[in-house]
This record gives sequence, C-alpha cells and structure tokens, in this order.
Amino acid sequence: MKRALFQSRLIDDSSDFRSTEAALKAFADNIAPGKKSVDVATEVHRASYAAIGTDDPYFDLKVRADEVAERFMERASSLVVASDNPLRTAIELSVVGNIMDFGSGIAIDDPSEFENMFDDLVAQGLGIDDSDKLAEILKGDGSVIYIFDNCGESQLDRILIRYLRSIGKRVVGVVRGRPILNDVTVEDAVRSGLSEDLDVMVTTGKFYVGIDWADLPSDLSRELEGSDVIIAKGMANYESLSDEMLPIPIMHILRTKCVAVANSMGVPVEINVARITMPRGDSQ
Repeated sequence: MKRALFQSRLIDDSSDFRSTEAALKAFADNIAPGKKSVDVATEVHRASYAAIGTDDPYFDLKVRADEVAERFMERASSLVVASDNPLRTAIELSVVGNIMDFGSGIAIDDPSEFENMFDDLVAQGLGIDDSDKLAEILKGDGSVIYIFDNCGESQLDRILIRYLRSIGKRVVGVVRGRPILNDVTVEDAVRSGLSEDLDVMVTTGKFYVGIDWADLPSDLSRELEGSDVIIAKGMANYESLSDEMLPIPIMHILRTKCVAVANSMGVPVEINVARITMPRGDSQ
C-alpha cells in the first residue's frame, strides 16, 4: 500500500486515493492460501497503474537512479581490479545497489540517498557468502542467466557482468517484459548502456513482479537449457524463484530489506546476501 501511494504521487497527487483504493481491492480479490506473494503484488500494481493512468510512473526515478549509480562505476571497477578475489568483490558491489527499492518503505525513496550510503554498504561485505561455490560452477561451459532487478542497481551489476565475461562466460540478461516498479526493461537497458555489456538480452515477456515461471517466453526457456547458473538479483526475483525446482543452481544476490524474506532465507534483516540454491538432489 505504501508503494501504491508512493507511485501515484510520482505522477499526480490527485490520484493517490484512487490508486490506493484500487490496490486494496486487488489485494482483497487476489490474496489466497498458497498463492505467491508476487502473483498478488502483480495484480495490486496492475490495478494501481490503471487508476493512475500511466504505464511507467517510475520513469524519471529510474533515469536518475542510473545516473547516480553510474558515478560509482569507475571506483567499483578499480576495487575489482585491485582485489585478490575479484568475483567476491564484484558481487559485493552488485548487492549494494539493491538498496534502490523506491517507495517500499523498507529502503530508500530517492536516488540521491544512495550517494551517502555507498561506502558503508560496501564496507559491510557479505553476511552470507557463497561466492566460492559460484566460482566452481562458473568453471562449466554453459551460459550465465542474469535476472535484473532495479534500475540504478543494474549499473553496478555491469561490474559483475564484465568480470563474468572476462573469464569467458556468455551472459544472458533478463529484463522485465513491461515497465513495473523501478525494474529494468529493454528500454532502460538500452538507455543506460547496460545492453552493451550483455551477450544476449531477453525479457520476462509480461507485466509481472519477478518472473512468472508458469508462463516463460520461448527464448528465455531456450537460454535456460544451455546455462550453468542463474544469478537472480533482489527480493522480488527471490520471491518468484524460492518455490521453484529448477534443474540448475540459482545464486541469489540481494539485501534482506524485510522480515518476510529474511525469515524465509533464515538470515537477519539488513544484511547483504549471496546464496547458492542447488537443484534438489544435488550433493554440492
């Protein structure tokens, strides 16, 4: 509901009641036992957007977030070059951008706040660190599926992606099929330069918080068949993946910004996480 109110006020304060009312009705109509939180959230935001009368209320915020994060890319690159464990350092830099979760009430609401947080977030390192397990997986011949989350955050993802490509990995970037929240779309990836660092870019195919694994686009399905690992950024992608039994490992890179996700992962709130989930029955 905080999101519904926040996103309506990005466009026009006069729509804030309509947006919140529509979101509440969609929530009531869709909540049910066993239903994924992302399924419910998708319908809540669909109703809110319709009430606001726009298909991308976060556009200006996304542009500013990319601009702010871009200022840190040179410093981030130098930290990776100087590191004795460049993969871990690149992951640490990637995860700090996950704080750009605007309007949630559990992170920051404006890109300018990130500028004073960057150093402290990097200094925290990884509270959960499976980077060594990822390093072993990356020795395989398959591609890396990289599922993006927020704009701004995605600029720092480019540092990790450049490292992955420097060790010979083919990186397939997955962006949202339509604008939803401040998540990366094809248009955002092209505008920000993110697309230039990818071997292939595919979309989730629809308006959806995360990925609807019951309705995957054919090109994404084909790419998954030839991949060694999925790198999934952020909490929404975790929520959409956490109940899925996929045949390949998943590296979740996120900051635990809410109690529900932290409890699900069995970790504290407000830590940086890089955790591998192996396919069921895999002994690694």
